[in-house]
Amino acid sequence: MRTLKNKYISKTKEQRLYEQDIPTIGLTGGIATGKTSVSKYLEEKGLAVICADKLVKSIYAQPATIEFINQDYPSAIKNNEIDFKKLREIFFSDKEIQKKIEHYIYAKMPNAYLDAVSKFHDPGILIYDVPLLFEKGLDQKVDLSILVYASPEIQVKRLMNRDGISKELALNIISKQISIDEKKEKSDFIVDNSQTLENSFSQIDQLLELLLEN
Repeated sequence: MRTLKNKYISKTKEQRLYEQDIPTIGLTGGIATGKTSVSKYLEEKGLAVICADKLVKSIYAQPATIEFINQDYPSAIKNNEIDFKKLREIFFSDKEIQKKIEHYIYAKMPNAYLDAVSKFHDPGILIYDVPLLFEKGLDQKVDLSILVYASPEIQVKRLMNRDGISKELALNIISKQISIDEKKEKSDFIVDNSQTLENSFSQIDQLLELLLEN
């Protein structure tokens, strides 16, 4: 069982997210920096990865959430399912709407997170893949943080290509997060994903060698 080396354990159970006694690494990055690819690679290495986006999607799939969205934002419902492209446009158009939806979703996150943890068999370490690690102050509830970095220019290009959106919307979405360079300053370790994935995976291998012990 791989676990975090003692010198990198910085939190007690009471200080960690939802009071977990398992050492936790926060994996983050700006949108479209390639964090998901790094997260999948860590899973392939046999590590226990919990993806915040997947938790959120599971919450959005709940009938109660669909009903909540339908009550106030019916244009975001199509064939009794959430049209996420439309919901994203609504979400980023108004700060009050953003706060209301976030409040609903985040109230359900603790149960979703703990349920995800329970599915792993005695993990020595958790990797929490969460885009808003710094925005939500979650960096204070993990033992250390790893940032997947790409330049702002690369972020915009990747986001436009990935989601089929305009440059204006891409810039608006990115502006809602702490800038990638500010995240860089706050992070304990950085994986530069400006080049190839193979290069990024090599950086991850070196980090795991540094941080973990069998």
